[in-house]
Amino acid sequence: MDEDIIRRCIMVAQHMLETRSTVRQAAAKFKLSKSSVHKDMCVRLPQIDARLAREVSVLLEYNKAVRHLRGGEATRRRYRGLQSAAKEV
Repeated sequence: MDEDIIRRCIMVAQHMLETRSTVRQAAAKFKLSKSSVHKDMCVRLPQIDARLAREVSVLLEYNKAVRHLRGGEATRRRYRGLQSAAKEV
């Protein structure tokens, strides 16, 4: 595996664990696609650092478990904003 990819995998994994970020947030931060970050974390990282990969795996599982809550909260904020904008008109 290329040294740059190994370095990138470790940097992204450490960032995700430090900030408890999602794949989308990490992809935006490092200017990568979501697919690249996901493949780095799920396929490449276990070959590089198994301990770090397990920690990231736990974070990814947590993010998957709460994604429906985050989506519902985003929808609620969106419609609250639309309601307040309609009242101002």
